Amino acid sequence: MTHLKIIVASTRPGRVGLPVARWVESEARAHNGFHDIELVDLAELDLPFMNEPHHPRLGQYVHQHTRDWSKKVAEADAFVFVMPEYNYGYNAELKNALDYLYNEWQYKPVGLASYGGVSAGTRAAQMIKQVVTALKMVPVNEAISIPFVHTFLDDGKTIVPNDVMREAATLMLDELTRVEAVLRPLRTPRPETH
Repeated sequence: MTHLKIIVASTRPGRVGLPVARWVESEARAHNGFHDIELVDLAELDLPFMNEPHHPRLGQYVHQHTRDWSKKVAEADAFVFVMPEYNYGYNAELKNALDYLYNEWQYKPVGLASYGGVSAGTRAAQMIKQVVTALKMVPVNEAISIPFVHTFLDDGKTIVPNDVMREAATLMLDELTRVEAVLRPLRTPRPETH
């Protein structure tokens, strides 16, 4: 059973990220490439700024919020980050959420659904690729990039996609399912040899 987590990166009041993420979730459910799909909202998760005393690779978490986040990320097989662009980069809350963990992210593909103005969040999406590859994640090339995102909001709460957006979502989800299957053996714990 494959698990997809769609992470809403923006925590800003009045954000567009939640409607975009809900649309991505509906596309993922219609796609049928993943058996279990969960929308994870960093605003609801409310992780404090990194406050663990030990390096994440050790997995020696002292705070319950970290243990809960670890469990949620560990159960995923693939991710989609729904992310804004702030000043040519990705937002601090997403970076903080990534930095809390290490092993839980490894050998999992990630699709990037960015949005913004004229650049459609593509500079932020390009920048985060360095971070996710350091965590041994695999960003897929196919992506959703939504320019002038407010023009796709119907009532302030619902994204009305065009054909380009729908096609981009399908291509990204297709690639996520392919790459997830290839990476799966790397996520399987190997028996210890003595």
